Amino acid sequence: MTRKIETLPRRLIILGPPGAGKGTQAKKLTEVLQVPHIASGNLFRQHRGKGTPLGIKAGEYMRNGLLVPDEITIAMVMERIQPPLDMEGYLLDGFPRNMVQAEALDDMAATGKPIDHVILISVPDDQLVTRLSGRQVCMDCQASYHTETAPPATPGRCDDCGGVLFQRDDDRPEALRVRIRVYNEEIQPMLDHYARSGKLVEVDGLGPVDEVAERLLKVMRLESSAGRR
Repeated sequence: MTRKIETLPRRLIILGPPGAGKGTQAKKLTEVLQVPHIASGNLFRQHRGKGTPLGIKAGEYMRNGLLVPDEITIAMVMERIQPPLDMEGYLLDGFPRNMVQAEALDDMAATGKPIDHVILISVPDDQLVTRLSGRQVCMDCQASYHTETAPPATPGRCDDCGGVLFQRDDDRPEALRVRIRVYNEEIQPMLDHYARSGKLVEVDGLGPVDEVAERLLKVMRLESSAGRR
């Protein structure tokens, strides 16, 4: 029997190491669930574009290639999903990144609607290095491209703002291995946290995009809903 859309999960988090393809899968999943795709990187760019106080603060870190501090990231995300906005549901991409952010989300959800599922896209480290070594980033808006899988329309230029694309030092193979190791160490407490709550769902991220999407829908038992669209 086809499940009614009201019974489907409406509040989700998608996690995965750099290069796992979580952003691509998030977009596909939100089409099925009909909920907003809320990516922390997009929130940063939106706030910067509007010149909000949070955007100005985040921009200072982004221009220097630094991670935006937890307090700024949390404030942006909470503003977007706080009750009653959370009633429509959402899929969070790039948030939370650590236990500080996860605990902030838990505290907010306690006053609204809880997270239904946390999806982990898993890819072996060696494959991640191969995928990420071709990545290019816009110097101005931080939009991401890939020389093979997602090239810009004009080589070396951002499709969104026309900024110059470059390869970050930490996207070079030797640096990538360190980044991935650090990511795995930092993310593990959060994965344990969501596993204990029974919310964690792991999906194999290897293979073509559509195959990974099929696995994701299958493990979440959403195939019938996808077939209707």
